[in-house]
Amino acid sequence: MPTALKSTITDLVAGIEPTDDLAREHREQTLSWLAGTDDIFRRVKPRTPSPHLVSYFLLVDRAAASVLLCDHRLSGLWLPTGGHVEPGEHPLATVHREVVEELGVTARPDPAFSNRPFFLTMTETVGPPAARHVDVSLWFALAGDVGQALQPDEREFTQVRWWTPAELDRTGLAGFEPHLQRALAALGLLLQAGGGVRQIGAVPFSDQRPVEREDLAHHAAGLVAVVDDQRAHADVKG
Repeated sequence: MPTALKSTITDLVAGIEPTDDLAREHREQTLSWLAGTDDIFRRVKPRTPSPHLVSYFLLVDRAAASVLLCDHRLSGLWLPTGGHVEPGEHPLATVHREVVEELGVTARPDPAFSNRPFFLTMTETVGPPAARHVDVSLWFALAGDVGQALQPDEREFTQVRWWTPAELDRTGLAGFEPHLQRALAALGLLLQAGGGVRQIGAVPFSDQRPVEREDLAHHAAGLVAVVDDQRAHADVKG
């Protein structure tokens, strides 16, 4: 891996401001991992090497205090969009590629975080032992609007929807990305006032057989145990 890219990725991780003890621990674990190896991109599906890098991204409408989530066919969970970082690829380039493939829109950085990740998770997938691995996920924020036109990938998602923190609280979060509430806190959305928040219903797709995709499939399918003993505290994720 080019030294400049390794340095850039290390700087991205080091620049993430931890919002809780688990975030601080995951950042330190990731920095230690990066310092010890250049083998950080997935080379062989589903798990080689382990750990490897993933880029997540959330479309955020700050005026509506809402984020876009997708009902992922393979995992059966509401997740952010994203995918594995390809060998030699900048994690932000992964975001720019995946947002076109998965939502049919162009990436616009969220002004609060620009082109830097706002959140980091280091988690171990569960499922068949031969497929288990650790995903190091960098979370990016993109500017969005609840009224914008989207072209979601129907092979991967059954529906997409904008959610407010209040709506997520009412669901109990059992069917969602387990670190989602922590991510919203890192975004600052949990601190925003609820007044004037617009709501939008889900956008369903016609029912069809799920198609296995390789971007987030192995990250989401087994889901996941947090790599430490603070799992219950963290709301857990995969």
